[in-house]
Amino acid sequence: MSEGQVARRDRILHAAAELGATADFDRVQMNEVAKDAGVAIGTLYRYFPSKTHLFAAVFEEQLSAFVDRLSPAGGEDLVADIGEVLVSSCHELLRRPRLCAAMVQSTAARYALEPFGAPEGDSALYRAILRTLSRVAPDEDVRSTVRLLVYSWWGVLVSSLSGKTPVEQAEADIRRAARLLIGPLVAR
Repeated sequence: MSEGQVARRDRILHAAAELGATADFDRVQMNEVAKDAGVAIGTLYRYFPSKTHLFAAVFEEQLSAFVDRLSPAGGEDLVADIGEVLVSSCHELLRRPRLCAAMVQSTAARYALEPFGAPEGDSALYRAILRTLSRVAPDEDVRSTVRLLVYSWWGVLVSSLSGKTPVEQAEADIRRAARLLIGPLVAR
């Protein structure tokens, strides 16, 4: 993409995030996103063919930016560092529950509709964890374990968002998943 296209895409994602934070997913209109982003509606649909694609992209962009800011610097306890990044990312996403709900709904719908169109390698969280585990050879066992950790994190995020899991329990569950899944990889 050219610099102008990247800037346009960023404006669209920002406008969608702002609208999604203040209104439920069903109430956010693509025309309003286009207007707030300063683009024509046709341009918006060229970048994102549906509202589901748009909010799934918002999720990935926000998660990517957040995880990049928090990636562990290779401290002494790599497993605890990964657990803390996962806990912090949940906190950040849940800070704006309407937006989080729109992003979760869209990401789940897109994954269900296109299960082979978005391999785990496309996930910012998956990539960040693999990058953090760079001293561990990324064979299929490692990739599978990281996928399981991301799936665990996702389940805890959804459960917290829906109010079924209290914050303290969610944090403990995420840290435990990191210990149980990543701990043996680091110990090798």
